[in-house]
Amino acid sequence: MKATQKDFSAVAARAAGSLAVAFFCGPDEAGASAAAARLAGMLPDAGERIELSGAELRGDPVRLGDEARSDSLFGGKRHILVRANGDEVHDAVQIHCQLIDSGESHAASPVLIVATSATDKSRTAKLLEKRGDSLVAMFYPPDLASLAAEVRRMAGAAGVTLGDELAERIARAAGLDVRLAQSEVTKLALYLDGTPLSPKMADAAALDAIGARTDEEGVMPLVNAVLSGDARRLPDELRRLHDLSLGPVTVLLALERRAAQLAQLAARLGPGTRMGEMLEAEQRARRIFWRDRRDLETQLRRWDPPRLERLIGRLTALHRALLGNSQAAELLLVQELTQITRFAAQRR
Repeated sequence: MKATQKDFSAVAARAAGSLAVAFFCGPDEAGASAAAARLAGMLPDAGERIELSGAELRGDPVRLGDEARSDSLFGGKRHILVRANGDEVHDAVQIHCQLIDSGESHAASPVLIVATSATDKSRTAKLLEKRGDSLVAMFYPPDLASLAAEVRRMAGAAGVTLGDELAERIARAAGLDVRLAQSEVTKLALYLDGTPLSPKMADAAALDAIGARTDEEGVMPLVNAVLSGDARRLPDELRRLHDLSLGPVTVLLALERRAAQLAQLAARLGPGTRMGEMLEAEQRARRIFWRDRRDLETQLRRWDPPRLERLIGRLTALHRALLGNSQAAELLLVQELTQITRFAAQRR
């Protein structure tokens, strides 16, 4: 079955009870990851989480079925989370589904796949979309208004009451990244000691107290310097990255979010479409913030769709490297940001 961003919660709730495989795709990797986490929370008994990479399954496609049929170390339930790129897990999913259909994986663990650079037209999605035990969901980067609404929903679930202005502030500070927004809401709930049964009203002072940053104070100046190819600004922004103790993964998530946003905007630049007119329409529809428009125009001139596709794949590989080598994460990030900046500078 298939789900859209609008009906995901309802469809996922119906699918969770008998789920075999869920495939999350689209240009919004953050939204897809957040949806996978939400679906895991809906499973009747999620149990232990086993993480695999798409590269592992591409090299050993039988492994997915083996892992899904294996028991937890302590005999309990478990689910499998796969982070992949494009269609690299197609063969593994196909073999797994064949085992399910033959009855060999009747009680297999649920498999949740977050596939960067894949769409609902990919081979893996086509393999799953008509199956009653599977779910395909595609996610696009949210605009400010929709993420602000999602922030209010997350806040309500955490026991915090937010006004529209404060919800928009959190959405902007998160760079329209739902995972970062969720982190801010969680911190806010802990600070206010709010619960769903005893919600607390949040104000700007509370948000300031937990250290929420605006775009100017946070990661976006660095992201803009990198993707705009501004090599002269880069050293200062990297020093600020270190001075503010901004986590490498936090910076990378913001960079991934902007790359996905650029890919979505580039896809709307059809033949004869003027960039200025397109961005003006996006601003009026509140899908981009007015302060971002100048940077977005500069970056769209640096990155065409093929280069954006390669960039997103490179950022995904870097994400895996950072998670696998936390001690050298900042060094790895700085090296990659420098290379990306140099490449963008050549496109001036």
